[in-house]
Amino acid sequence: MSINIRFWDRLARRYARMPLRDPETYERKLAMTRAHLAPGARVFEIGCGTGTTALKHAPHAGHVTAIDCSANMIGIARDKAAAEGIANVTFEVASLEDMPDTPGAWDMVMAHNVLHLLPDRPGALVRIHRMLKPGGAFVSSTACAARAPWAFRAIVRTGHALRLLPLFNFLTEDGLKAEIRAAGFEIVEELLPPGGRSALFLIARKQT
Repeated sequence: MSINIRFWDRLARRYARMPLRDPETYERKLAMTRAHLAPGARVFEIGCGTGTTALKHAPHAGHVTAIDCSANMIGIARDKAAAEGIANVTFEVASLEDMPDTPGAWDMVMAHNVLHLLPDRPGALVRIHRMLKPGGAFVSSTACAARAPWAFRAIVRTGHALRLLPLFNFLTEDGLKAEIRAAGFEIVEELLPPGGRSALFLIARKQT
């Protein structure tokens, strides 16, 4: 079992109980995303965790397919969908590489709190671009922690080297936006709340 799967499987129950750090900003991100959702839209989410965001958007989409590498996270997500009576979301244990590489299959792809964890982010962005229909939306929220305190960065890197923590790439906002543009996207909206600890939220459009 990989470090990532083992780590997120162990964390799943505690993660599901964690309160939102900034509910107001989260609701704002949901509203911004929904403005790019048309009725009947096919939505794909990478790294869905316990499914909260997928379930929030399900009433505004045709169908949502959401994946995560952690079976424990997916189990919680499925339980939440059943409890809420939401039937148009499919939760699957998978990574992006496991999914069919069908060009133009999706109206929207979401990747929340996951891009900074990927070993091949540029390759994933190219794949996401290919998955989207022309004009489709790519919605992401990403920790850009290149300016985090030196001690924090050292702890995270040491933890990964000791196979205790998953890979964590320390990105800059400008660097991430450059990678997304290089993959063929136009960034149409962005949100970075003040405070220095918030994730960079971006909505990008696949250029036709």
